[in-house]
Amino acid sequence: MSAAGEGPGERSRPAAPKGAGGRRGPGRPPRSADAGGPDARTRIMEAARAEFAERGYDKTSVRGIAKAAGVDPALVHHYFGTKDELFAAAIEVSFEPALVVAAVVGESTEGIGERLARYFLSVWENPATRAPLLAVIRSALTHEAAAKVLRGFVLRRVLERVAADLDVPDPKFRAELAASHMLGIAFLRYVVQVEPLASARPEEIVAMVAPTLQRYLTEPDPGGRTGSPGGPDRA
Repeated sequence: MSAAGEGPGERSRPAAPKGAGGRRGPGRPPRSADAGGPDARTRIMEAARAEFAERGYDKTSVRGIAKAAGVDPALVHHYFGTKDELFAAAIEVSFEPALVVAAVVGESTEGIGERLARYFLSVWENPATRAPLLAVIRSALTHEAAAKVLRGFVLRRVLERVAADLDVPDPKFRAELAASHMLGIAFLRYVVQVEPLASARPEEIVAMVAPTLQRYLTEPDPGGRTGSPGGPDRA
């Protein structure tokens, strides 16, 4: 006989096997999450850059980025992993390390200070690439993850590679000196907006900064550093 409530000719439907239908394995985004196909990754990256720039690292969440991109949070993790890794990826598109090194080092050391200053300012003057960099500098003051991105990417992957290609003593120290100079300019010009630096023409800044960067990166022994490459001699 038919079970109570069943109409004539009706049969009970067998239970769906586990793993079928809407069930998904761990770590995989739901099917609705990847609507939009290949553009989903691009939307996530654009949303991340905007969210990090506007809110800083601490106040930005993966869920908020996913909402802005119109995807499921699982898809953000699928493409980029953790929030830290997404933050680093959002910064990397502003620099493209291989292109930076080739553009700055060029064919000779002559004029490298000017090329470095000009490239650095061109990245900051472009609103599209300035946004994630503002997020890095603002967040690095209060959050270790952002400071780690600044150290690991901007310094090690860009400036240290530039200095290493010059074949000079103590390239890491030289890269840090160049970084301190340029990041100080970025902080005062674009974050704090101190005048007259904030409204100075980029060419004026390049003309003033380039000779110092040139000395940092090419002078045989800047500042009279001798002895151990780990640091300046102590009395």
